[in-house]
Amino acid sequence: MQSSAVDLIPEGTSVPDRDEVLAQAIPFDRNRWLSCLPGADWWPPELDDCPTVAGRQRVDRSTVFRVARRSDTTEGRRHLLTAALVWGTGTKARSVTRRAEIFAVSARDIDARLKAGLGTLRQAGPVAAYYAFNNDQHIKHLGPAFFTKVLYFAGHEQCDETWRPLILDRFVALALRAADTEETWPTSGWTTPWYRRYVHITHEHALKAGVAPDQIEAALFSWGKQLK
Repeated sequence: MQSSAVDLIPEGTSVPDRDEVLAQAIPFDRNRWLSCLPGADWWPPELDDCPTVAGRQRVDRSTVFRVARRSDTTEGRRHLLTAALVWGTGTKARSVTRRAEIFAVSARDIDARLKAGLGTLRQAGPVAAYYAFNNDQHIKHLGPAFFTKVLYFAGHEQCDETWRPLILDRFVALALRAADTEETWPTSGWTTPWYRRYVHITHEHALKAGVAPDQIEAALFSWGKQLK
């Protein structure tokens, strides 16, 4: 573990190294997900190669990044959405069912909005893409905590390293609420200015600490879980 970043991460909270971030793995139930998807063709084949630990397959960030490299096609974008949902959800039946509400929308609508939102990411960057997915390209039941996962995996290798998309969920927000004393951070319903502020301060502190921005995000997530 590396030393804590200046100011944003409290003393005593370690920032994980890059390998630890990439190895962050979440268990999943393949059959449970397949029963919820619009079709078997939405399932990324990379997930079938994930290792099994204590009877459950586990998907890590590096695997979702591999899926994201195919997000320039309709099938690839579908696979990215599924992989991001699987990585962010875990194995509880109720959680999987709740996430799968996204697929109640027509596949054509999801495809169009994913293509437009990720196109905005490539052309205009993470903040504009956040606005798109939170407004004109919003997919019903896909809120910021999960569409920022899609943006993160799709954009980490596409975007300039000085301004990359990052995951913003309630645990990260709880940490920001405790650390960033200039504002009182909401724990949900983040508008685009909040996301811009988050990306800015995270990149700023990553630069100070000499680490990647998602290492700071991972540290904030870990701290936020302790604060819940």
